[in-house]
Amino acid sequence: MDNSERINLLIREGEGLTIEFKEHFTSRIAEDMVAFANSSGGTIIIGVQDDRTVTGEKCTNALKAQILSLARNCSPSIDIRVEQADSLTAITVSEGREKPYSCSTGFYRRLDAVTQKMTSQELRILFRENDPVHFEQRICSGVTMKELSSEKIRDFCRAASISPGRTLNRTLIEGLDLAAQTGITNAGIMLFGKNPVRHIQQCSMLLIAFKGTTNVDIYDRIDIKDDLIAQFNAAVTFIKKHINRRSIIEGTYRRDVYEVPEPVIREAVANAIVHRDYAMTGTDITVSIFDDRLEIKNPGGLPTGVTEKNLGKISIRRNPLLSEMFNRIDIIEKAGTGFGRMREALVNEGFPEPEIRNDSFFFITFTRVYNLDLLPLAAETGKQPSTRKSSEKSSEKSSEKSSEKSSEKILTVLRHDGTISAVAIAAKIGLSSRAVEKHLAALKLSGRIRRIGSFKGGRWEVVS
Repeated sequence: MDNSERINLLIREGEGLTIEFKEHFTSRIAEDMVAFANSSGGTIIIGVQDDRTVTGEKCTNALKAQILSLARNCSPSIDIRVEQADSLTAITVSEGREKPYSCSTGFYRRLDAVTQKMTSQELRILFRENDPVHFEQRICSGVTMKELSSEKIRDFCRAASISPGRTLNRTLIEGLDLAAQTGITNAGIMLFGKNPVRHIQQCSMLLIAFKGTTNVDIYDRIDIKDDLIAQFNAAVTFIKKHINRRSIIEGTYRRDVYEVPEPVIREAVANAIVHRDYAMTGTDITVSIFDDRLEIKNPGGLPTGVTEKNLGKISIRRNPLLSEMFNRIDIIEKAGTGFGRMREALVNEGFPEPEIRNDSFFFITFTRVYNLDLLPLAAETGKQPSTRKSSEKSSEKSSEKSSEKSSEKILTVLRHDGTISAVAIAAKIGLSSRAVEKHLAALKLSGRIRRIGSFKGGRWEVVS
């Protein structure tokens, strides 16, 4: 594809995150160049109106010199390519390697199809994300070895199968990259500090349980102002305390199944701790439990390069040192597969997938499968089945009863709206979309529902 074909294709696509149209050249094009350099790059096409009408702008030597001069005068200078494409002038801007960039009128970013001036908060975040020294690796001013807890270090060494020797000296901490000759790092104080919040106020976590589905009526709250490992353990315990569970008898053993699977809880809490932006002061990791959901929020949003689409498929660690420490004690995996494992665990047990929202904070929300009918009698009465056979029969009856109730719920939804999708049904009744699709197939096979019209444009009809 030659350059003219490429530009014509971009015009047909219209303005967006990486495409900007300009009817005529003005010096304000520098703002768009800065915005593209501060994000993932893009193309400015001069000679096109916003409605894609081509008016033309010939790429003369004088015009090219003006554009290149604007790019050089940005701070730092911006790498661009100026080309003629038929009657148009195209400016290709590469993503910058020395962010943030600015022009004479300030710092800009690209948001959807609009170039916007950056706020002070957005600029601080961009500076932090492009700082070659991570917050966790910076030396915590005024902290000495006396501020670290020998007991916490011993516990960590025991969990990580590290032999600390008779004394817990500075050499051990330096060997873990938690200290340097100039002092103890922020990561060192957040992991092993006797009182971490004394030096890093944002080293804290807020655990809240609400009555109902809104954040109005609080019935339990804990502020954890301790090291990161203590925060992890406290959060997992708090969540398990406030969500329902059912017990499954497997042979002579009982296994507890929570509304949100325990491995998923552990992974979500650990991810919030090791991926939060600790340079954002005045913020906490927050765990909120409602009647219908579990929500975990951590400051910082997704790291640069990670999107909601590729989350779980690539590994970019905001705090590689903290990730390494949590990996040493087998809380997380190093390969960045945490979100993939969470989704897999939820799907395998028939739970809905989590909902993810991302801005300057990262939110992950799990639906609570709140159905007391799923709790087996043994969990409520404390009585154990006399034999494995009776346990299996009880489990089968409970499973059949649960399946029938789910089918009835789906039929009720379809009676009100036959055009509703399986995903929407899943959200209404608290099942996974895959489970709903299985129920729909079984109901159709049994003749209780039938499909009217095509798969995409049709509807379900409940057979009386």
